[in-house]
Amino acid sequence: MSKTFNVLFLCTGNSGRSIMSEGLLNLLGQGRFKAYSAGSKPAARPNPLALELLEKAGYDTSGMYSKSWNVFEEPGAPVMDVVITVCGNAAKEVCPIWPGHPATAHWSYDDPVGETDEEKRMAFFKVFNQIKQRIEGLVSLPDEKLEGLSLKASLQDIAQKPLA
Repeated sequence: MSKTFNVLFLCTGNSGRSIMSEGLLNLLGQGRFKAYSAGSKPAARPNPLALELLEKAGYDTSGMYSKSWNVFEEPGAPVMDVVITVCGNAAKEVCPIWPGHPATAHWSYDDPVGETDEEKRMAFFKVFNQIKQRIEGLVSLPDEKLEGLSLKASLQDIAQKPLA
């Protein structure tokens, strides 16, 4: 299969979990996937801890920024094959009607917060590894699992697997 799958990760602020998901899928997707991220109420900029973890993994974060999901409703925007919410708030919001009727899923991750800088760093590290675990599941799917109803079922299967 030579199709590249466009995947949009949504989180309210588009500053942490969705940014890490975008970067990890672009890093690990080996050209089969092109990832994007957005939010309903985007933050001023991505969280520096999210960017730091992506950079340590080998991803160039220079072009990453927090953006509204409205960007993907504009003429000429890429058509998504998959839309995945990664935070509880975004999953509960009324999302736009996406052109092409993409497969959708919710991959829940805790908000990476903490009282101290060390607690925040550890929380981001934990969520980063959980996202990586699910992204590795997605990129390892055989081509036949990326079509039609099989894609939706595969996304749900990945969401149900226990996270480390």
